[in-house]
Amino acid sequence: MTPVSLQDIRDAAHRIAGSAHRTPVLRSRTLDGLVGAEVFLKAENLQRIGAFKFRGAYNAICQLTGEQLARGIAAYSSGNHAQAVALAARELGSTAVIVMPADTPAAKLDAVRGYGAEIVTYDRYTGDREEIGRRLAADRGLALIPPYDHPHVIAGQGTAALELLDQAGDLDALVVPVGGGGLIAGSATAAKGLQPDIKIIGVEPAAGDDTRRSLAAGERVSIPVPRTIADGQAAAIPGELTFSINKTLVDEIVLVTDDEIRDGLRFALDRLKTVLEPSGASGLAALLAGRITPGPARIGVILSGGNVGAARLAELLA
Repeated sequence: MTPVSLQDIRDAAHRIAGSAHRTPVLRSRTLDGLVGAEVFLKAENLQRIGAFKFRGAYNAICQLTGEQLARGIAAYSSGNHAQAVALAARELGSTAVIVMPADTPAAKLDAVRGYGAEIVTYDRYTGDREEIGRRLAADRGLALIPPYDHPHVIAGQGTAALELLDQAGDLDALVVPVGGGGLIAGSATAAKGLQPDIKIIGVEPAAGDDTRRSLAAGERVSIPVPRTIADGQAAAIPGELTFSINKTLVDEIVLVTDDEIRDGLRFALDRLKTVLEPSGASGLAALLAGRITPGPARIGVILSGGNVGAARLAELLA
């Protein structure tokens, strides 16, 4: 019995309908020509809070009891899950306390505060956010909603792939950014449930290949906290639950450098007229860098988020 099923993802889709956006699928003939395939880009940068994370957070929080909602919610996140929990908590009549790295981009910190959440900061290179989050939740009696290692969160994230396949039709491959593994675990569950032969390809920053190493080893492998512009993918070890799914359903992990991610950001801005954050551009970067070989005829890519401030984007592309 898998921890998350296709039916769980379909149930999540019903639960979040009317609260999460059904995001558009972008097409580019220029991109198709460069890649030599039909490419379907699922624009989760246009999701509420600017990233796919709202899907999982809302699906998890709306299943809490009234008593738990009244006590409040705790979470830990580099930014997008933080915003998702803060907004979902507010919409569902609860409150949120979020543990965030002190060096989180200012745009993400400001957005979390704007949704009404309290922020507790820590040093991402020396602190243990999971331990801080667990202690905070225990001390204050809060419901802890982790960013990826939770079946309701994974099921919510999987709705992005469910929508994409409904919008684009059958695909030969699905390309998904990988951080803690929740988006690809949910997406792979949905996609393989509908199309058992589809190829699931994860993309990690070259400096943060914990999932690639873990899949090769057959067990979770820990690496030093990655130093990469893709802060949303700076995981040191895959989630326990996400890895249990991904080791069965993910076919391949490819790597992209920070410079290749910058090329993806540039292409999105220049040719797609859309803003992505570095993590959100890693799947597009893998395509542009020729990492997906041999080339499938119809490729879906999840553009996972667009939370980057104007000053930071200018700095990245300078």
